[in-house]
Amino acid sequence: MSGPNSPRDIRPSPIAGRWYPSNPTELADSIDRFMSRAEVAPPSGRIVGLLVPHAGHTYSGPVAGHAFKLIQGMEIDIVVLVGPSHYPYLTGVITTGHDAYATPLGEVPVERTILDQLFSTVPLETVRRDNEHSLEIELPFLQRTLGAFRLVPLALIDQSLALAERLGHALSAALQGQNALLVASSDLSHFYPQPVANKLDQVVLDAVAAFDPAGIIQAEERGEGFACGRGAIATVMIAAQALGADSAQILNYATSGDVTGEHHKVVGYGAAVFYQAD
Repeated sequence: MSGPNSPRDIRPSPIAGRWYPSNPTELADSIDRFMSRAEVAPPSGRIVGLLVPHAGHTYSGPVAGHAFKLIQGMEIDIVVLVGPSHYPYLTGVITTGHDAYATPLGEVPVERTILDQLFSTVPLETVRRDNEHSLEIELPFLQRTLGAFRLVPLALIDQSLALAERLGHALSAALQGQNALLVASSDLSHFYPQPVANKLDQVVLDAVAAFDPAGIIQAEERGEGFACGRGAIATVMIAAQALGADSAQILNYATSGDVTGEHHKVVGYGAAVFYQAD
């Protein structure tokens, strides 16, 4: 929680108590349960990045737990968290104007030095007191698995391959020599019947498994598969490749229907890891 050296300009959480528990003990316990129930073998190599979903923890937490379980106890200095913006802005990428994010588990300081480097190469704008959930929803998982780390939060309005390549290469340059983890926050298809969603989501997951960033964007352009954070996935994959990752592994997949039992209109969730194979 807050300490004597905590940053003073804190982004308050707009989703605690709605998208995940506001009680710290309840939140920590729920995250621990998601990870303890996840049966996943660690990849044979150095983990560079993750793909995780970003719905409310009740719905996507079981899937997210498969990815976050792999980094439990890792010592990471910087987490680059890339997701989509669900709100309109006039630039390609937004980040926070605050010094830290607040969650019930404490404060997460923002890594301003990396952001300052990105301002010179990508269309980046700072915002304050935003309502975006795609980034914050992952923070309690990261706090529970990693403990202390500094955050580079990026939400994409521009989901094009061109922006993903530009941002991905800028990130890889800024992260050279850093002890960093890349995290892409994205759900998959939205509001299709479960059998249709399964087919659409498989196209995207196949592109992830093939380590094909362009394939993620092209799936959407062709109407063959959908991901609300397609640009975020592509960005993280491009940056991860530039930082040495050469392999991808799908860890888990489910839909909201698997939680609610209602399969006529579902949202898809996938988890994956990007790593440098031994």
